[in-house]
Amino acid sequence: MCQLMGMSANVPTDARFSFTGLVERAGRTDIHRDGWGITFYQGKGVQEFRGLSAGSDCDVAQFIKTQRIKSDIVVGHIRQANVGALTLENTHPFRRELWGRYFTFAHNGQLEGVFSDLPLGRYKPVGTTDSEHIFCWLLHQLESAFPQGVSTMSELYPLVYKCLSLLHDRGVCNVLFTESSALMAYCSNHLHWITRRAPFGPALLKDIEVSVNFAEETTPNDVVTVIATQPLTTNEEWTRLRAGEMVVFEKGELTYQIGGEDV
Repeated sequence: MCQLMGMSANVPTDARFSFTGLVERAGRTDIHRDGWGITFYQGKGVQEFRGLSAGSDCDVAQFIKTQRIKSDIVVGHIRQANVGALTLENTHPFRRELWGRYFTFAHNGQLEGVFSDLPLGRYKPVGTTDSEHIFCWLLHQLESAFPQGVSTMSELYPLVYKCLSLLHDRGVCNVLFTESSALMAYCSNHLHWITRRAPFGPALLKDIEVSVNFAEETTPNDVVTVIATQPLTTNEEWTRLRAGEMVVFEKGELTYQIGGEDV
């Protein structure tokens, strides 16, 4: 299956360290060679990069590892294709506009019956993956329930949880979902998170001999949460989400948590 990586921070923060660990799994230390993508939020605006080659060998991915792209929220994905051809339009993360905001979605897993059973409304997939199909379906559900939009994102959380729980019943549905202010994460089987705050210390990547001393890269007020399919570092304690659990991070802080069963 694919792997996910997300970040939420209370100040614009670069995700070079986490992205470096993720793309090693895109062909070098793991089998996710079928494309990669990453979305950086700066306020409501986004920067997106993606490629069809293995991320560990891609010149564009290597370039991004060197750039200090400061972001509030980041969503990354490396693909092991199961449904849909190896084309750029089938590469995650996916993005659509709703209520004047860019919503971004990345998915790991396989689901049964989504193409025949889940209505899409005005949202139409560009590619042929089940992942983009369920993203379009999810946006249709949100728009149908709140045609005029919402005053705060927290109004959406119960419905997002209900929809993703229905998908969880159809198979594996690990998801990262955001609109620029809140990073929502739903777990079917494998998803972990860590929040870094003062006092900061060193961290060592699992997949490549790269380390960073966050005390030299941050201020005492910084709060940064990273989400990944599997922990990216070896010397830190990550929290594993339970099957059927959804969490939400805003400005790096856990603000909503619901569901879950022991795995």
